[in-house]
Amino acid sequence: MMTKEDYLKQYKNYQSMRDNVAKDPYRLHYHLMPPTGFLNDPNGLCQNHGTYHIYFQYTPFDCGWGTKLWGHYTTQDMITFKQEEPFLFPDQQADRDGVYSGSAFIENNTIHYFYTGNVKLMDRDDYDYIQNGREQNTIHMTSQDGYSLSKKEVVLTNHDYPADMSAHVRDPKIFQKGNDYYMVLGARSQNNKGCVLMYRSHDFIHFDYYNRIETPDKFGYMWECPDLFELDGQLILMVCPQGVEQIAYDYANVYQTGYYPINFDFDNNTYQLGEFKELDRGFDIYAPQSFIDEKGRRIQLSWMGIPDASYHNQPTISHDWQHALTMPRVLSYQDNQIVQQPLEELKQLRKSSLTTSLQDFNQHCPTCICYEMKVEFDNYQEFNINIRDDVQFIYQNNVLTLSLGESGCGRTNRSVQLNEITDFTIYSDTSSIEIFVNGGKEVFTTRVYSQTLQQKVHINSHNNGQVHFYELSGYHIEK
Repeated sequence: MMTKEDYLKQYKNYQSMRDNVAKDPYRLHYHLMPPTGFLNDPNGLCQNHGTYHIYFQYTPFDCGWGTKLWGHYTTQDMITFKQEEPFLFPDQQADRDGVYSGSAFIENNTIHYFYTGNVKLMDRDDYDYIQNGREQNTIHMTSQDGYSLSKKEVVLTNHDYPADMSAHVRDPKIFQKGNDYYMVLGARSQNNKGCVLMYRSHDFIHFDYYNRIETPDKFGYMWECPDLFELDGQLILMVCPQGVEQIAYDYANVYQTGYYPINFDFDNNTYQLGEFKELDRGFDIYAPQSFIDEKGRRIQLSWMGIPDASYHNQPTISHDWQHALTMPRVLSYQDNQIVQQPLEELKQLRKSSLTTSLQDFNQHCPTCICYEMKVEFDNYQEFNINIRDDVQFIYQNNVLTLSLGESGCGRTNRSVQLNEITDFTIYSDTSSIEIFVNGGKEVFTTRVYSQTLQQKVHINSHNNGQVHFYELSGYHIEK
């Protein structure tokens, strides 16, 4: 357990940790990071009376998988942020071993939060903590302002989940249809099949089991971080399957992040799943969560990291922090797939601009590490772009590949097959790269640790086209 009082008492003992973080040249300029320690899933994303609240899984005093709090940033413009005190603490028996991931839903000026309270039982020595030995409590609380909280209420426990579930049920997210509220939870059955559990409520307090969403054949042993939402008339189920084997270029990461288009008949409680599609082709992407802001945009943030990867982030760990959130992305549904685009507000980060032909770009490209670069092709020939000294973006034989050398810290190659490429936009930060291809129909996200932050892009291509290059400033974060 860790109460707010425990946190405040410990905080003063970690000034050296904060000093070490401040010295790190790999601190990102326009991404949200943990102040110290470890960050993972974005949680409780919402906008309330003009203020965006971005909560996240947070281990403040350890760079590894320690006691989980909810960290908290706020912003009104997505450019200037305030680092708030941690929002949620594992301060009760129902969440004593961590406040795990959850979400927010706003109705009638009240924010309803739901999250998983993790309890690891220690009364026996034969627990495997998969089929047994763990309580996963679904907990509800409310707030009027995103800062103060009502009393925590347990609305679901292990006894409320289907009898064939393992001890892994978590990550609640709310979807409204008519007058009903549907909660989706990621789950693992006792026969190790991933699925999503659905519960229905009329009052946010009493939830009845409704249905189970799964594929006819097994697709992973666990589905984490479900997000059910409508997007341009199509119902989408976003989910993170664990235990899916790689097929050619698909499913190359240790765990996957993607979505199903789903047709759900809520009158008859039946559904049909479409084909699963990966959300991102890069190395560092997991646990996406979306919300509707007051402009009506569906905005998504993800953990720019992944559990149990073979590659590492030792350059930042040595400075007492690890991981970040992706850039905020606006989602749309076009041509039967999700399209991702960076938030419009990020254009305010542009400091200087260069527009030139593709063939003339190399002689004019500035030396910088934080930039936005859009390349538009007139034709669709092969290319090889050195994004950094040992980071290449290659299109050859209808295969697009992001390739990293030593700066990848174990990250090597990720690819996707594409018949044509009309454009792509690279967002480079000190230790991250996000690439949006064909208007955001494909995306590559990765962390990268170049030996020098004085870098120039070099384009090798016989294509004709234009390059738009902008040096970028960073977020302003108030503490």
